[in-house]
Amino acid sequence: MKILIAEDEIELQKSIATYLGIDGNICETASDFNEAMYKVDLYEYDMLILDLNLLTGSGLDVLKELKKNHKETATIIISANNSLDDKLEGLDLGADDYLTKPFHLAELNSRIKAVLRRGKFGGDESISFNEIRIDTRTKTAYSDNKTLSLTRKEYDLLLFFMTNKGRVLSKEIIAEHLWGDSWDMVDNFDFIYVHINNLRKKLADAGAKYIKTAYGSGYRFMED
Repeated sequence: MKILIAEDEIELQKSIATYLGIDGNICETASDFNEAMYKVDLYEYDMLILDLNLLTGSGLDVLKELKKNHKETATIIISANNSLDDKLEGLDLGADDYLTKPFHLAELNSRIKAVLRRGKFGGDESISFNEIRIDTRTKTAYSDNKTLSLTRKEYDLLLFFMTNKGRVLSKEIIAEHLWGDSWDMVDNFDFIYVHINNLRKKLADAGAKYIKTAYGSGYRFMED
């Protein structure tokens, strides 16, 4: 999962990124309003952890920008301000949850998982496509209830495909999702081809041939 942490308290920002990174998430950070606006405009994220009181601007304006661009990024507001008005305004603008500082990182992690279950998985902890099923709690994939032996990147790639089934995903979008905004420092997309080919082979060995090449565009997860 790709997460943007927009927080100007650098120590808290680093603590959140480290804690969520242990769980295999790609964590990017923004330390002020301008950086946060730049990143939400340029990149796609699964989750935004958003401080209301960013340096040089308000987190609420970042949230407005997200909604104006019709992005489906789940958002959890974190703020030292426990004002009911701020909380209601944030939720009215489309935030999914609101957490008052100080908080335990484990609670933030639980809130993230709950928001994603409600949003992407309809409250369930699994997502299915025909015989393929992913348990998002244990991060395990199955084909006809038999465990698929996937690497962490292959699991992330399969989940990304299944939550975007039928949609053409470009190599750039896949690279950005799996590696964050540092992907553009590489010279070519060989690393993407390797992961996609390995995942495709493991699925095909299980009788699931759903990863299709959209020539000149990218890849699509769909039936024939």
